[in-house]
Amino acid sequence: MKIGMIAHDAKKKLMQNFCIAYRGILAKNEIYATGTTGRLIEEVTNLNIHKYLAGHLGGEQQMGSQIEHNEIDLVIFLRDPITQKSHEPDVNNVVQLCDMHNIPLATNLATAELLIKALDRGDLEWREAYR
Repeated sequence: MKIGMIAHDAKKKLMQNFCIAYRGILAKNEIYATGTTGRLIEEVTNLNIHKYLAGHLGGEQQMGSQIEHNEIDLVIFLRDPITQKSHEPDVNNVVQLCDMHNIPLATNLATAELLIKALDRGDLEWREAYR
């Protein structure tokens, strides 16, 4: 499965810890991430991450394009709902595209854990047929 990962600045450490905790599951899949998030995940997990540009430089748009072409199966997007982001319209685009193309999306740690455990159990195998 192809997993997309995005984290706002205030959530990057949380994303690193999430990836450390679920490294075994993530290692069995292809990981795509916006530039800074991907680099930070690589640093703590030694996983091979396909990195886009940094989110504010177009990385979120690159991920959006893959979502539109049905090339991402699951997105974990740890959002900071408090701090205003200058590139928020791009972020909302990823959420909207996931809704339009039936891509499972987690925007907080609780949902991310549910989805990653479901992935490990095989509950997302329907994505193979959907492609």
